[in-house]
Amino acid sequence: MSKILITGATGHLGGAVTNFLLEKTEASNITILLRDTAKAEAFKTKGVTIHVGDYENREALLKAFDGVDKLYLVSGLDHNRGEQHENVINAAKEAGVKHILYTSFQRKTESADSPIRFISESHLYTEKVLKASGVGYTILQHGLYSDIIPMFAGEHLLQNKTIYLPAGEGKTAFAAREDFAEAGALILLDETGKFDNQSIELAGSEAVNFTEIAVIISKITGETITYVNPPVSEFIETLTNAGATAEVAGLVAGFSQAIGLGEFEGTNGALENILGRKPATVEEYLTGVYGKA
Repeated sequence: MSKILITGATGHLGGAVTNFLLEKTEASNITILLRDTAKAEAFKTKGVTIHVGDYENREALLKAFDGVDKLYLVSGLDHNRGEQHENVINAAKEAGVKHILYTSFQRKTESADSPIRFISESHLYTEKVLKASGVGYTILQHGLYSDIIPMFAGEHLLQNKTIYLPAGEGKTAFAAREDFAEAGALILLDETGKFDNQSIELAGSEAVNFTEIAVIISKITGETITYVNPPVSEFIETLTNAGATAEVAGLVAGFSQAIGLGEFEGTNGALENILGRKPATVEEYLTGVYGKA
């Protein structure tokens, strides 16, 4: 059985991947890399090997990667994450890691004027570095998580009854983060090589827009939820006036514009095929969020 290392295991995605692996293989086959051991006590008690380090600490990376066959590289959050990812890939290669899974992003285009260029640029750079590294790879081009819908809809949705986003009528093939995590775990556990040296677009089985999402939440809650599509400038001004930072307002606006352009609308059945079942629908996910509201 391959020895597997998960980065970012105390985060939502890395933690979910680790938990799925624990259901399918011995804890002795699993190592996690994190910055703070205090957050990993639950995994430690299950027998998972723990290494402390970050994406810029080459010596810590080499130590953690020693004896590892497969690496699940969760994309970082720092502004220089492209350089950090390159550092991880180089350390993995030096340590003899045979295969790297990288969590990238779904897209329809790779345009330089993309409204999410601030996110996409580092992903595209990492994909290029990984393909050129000579290490076996699987690039997981994740679609948008269903988990972001409540965040974009706002914590006061059931009070103001309005989804306010400049996303037009663009559709998105949302899928739950848990389903992406399970798919990643299954690919890590595969020993046939059928996922080797591929870029796999992973997304939900249906694409919906925010008008349809408003209808779904209305059905779940019994409230009449309306979707409003403001101009981008008005949206950013409204958010900043409400106390959001310029960075957060710009991020949400950028993703909303990309949604409007259809960047995340693709459905291809790959996630369903890997899971061996249909991924959770948007309605199923949102029922879990708003069903008890």
